[in-house]
Amino acid sequence: MREAFVAHADEAAIAFRPAEQGKWLADIYRLARQRLAAFGVGFVGGGDYCTVSDPKRFYSYRRDGVTGRMASLIWLQQGELS
Repeated sequence: MREAFVAHADEAAIAFRPAEQGKWLADIYRLARQRLAAFGVGFVGGGDYCTVSDPKRFYSYRRDGVTGRMASLIWLQQGELS
């Protein structure tokens, strides 16, 4: 996964940190902000939570080993962003 992101954009490398046995942990908020900035999005809110370490707020297969569902929302409203 890391190689695919870095192949697309060099700056993606700073969104990853090494984990055990050659695996990587990704800062998905940083990756999303980088991609959105590349498309000209100037402001992105949120990104203050960890899906793995916050079990009351988020489902995590990596943490629980049980499948489930999660959704995200993107809202674009014309005229308010200038």
